[in-house]
Amino acid sequence: MSHPARALAFLRIVTGLYFAKTMFTKFAIVFVGGWLPLPGPSARWIATLPVLVGKQAAGNPVEWYRNFLVDTVIPHAHLFAVLTAWGEAVVGILLTLGFLTGIGSLVGLILVVSYGLATQWMSPGQQGFHLLLVSQMLVFFLARAGRRWGVDGVLARTRPKSLLARRPFS
Repeated sequence: MSHPARALAFLRIVTGLYFAKTMFTKFAIVFVGGWLPLPGPSARWIATLPVLVGKQAAGNPVEWYRNFLVDTVIPHAHLFAVLTAWGEAVVGILLTLGFLTGIGSLVGLILVVSYGLATQWMSPGQQGFHLLLVSQMLVFFLARAGRRWGVDGVLARTRPKSLLARRPFS
């Protein structure tokens, strides 16, 4: 391959856009304090999350994770709806822009592992999909994938001694 950095950047952007779609599927304009319109998790997503998690927990053979879903996530569904919606949006924006790609990929890794643990028992397709996303997040982090076609690359070139210019484990 003559341009692996471009291929990695393309994959990072596509994956980022996949996560960023949450801004259209899980967000709405909410009124903070009854008058300040801001983006926030939609009422539909807040109502859907506990139903979805209940289905994921119902037959989950990983006992400790099933207990986490039933005893923690479902009783605090509003909080987890907010965390998942904003987490996916942030991951999507950071990966798409190639900005703070290391942080975006680590947050994405946490989300994907959590989703994978919740759904891995449902079908082989779920296992493969989440394994692929876990692999991508690790590669994005280790390769500093935001350096090509991303803000991280611009920052690394203009500030070569900054933390963004360093590679992990080097």
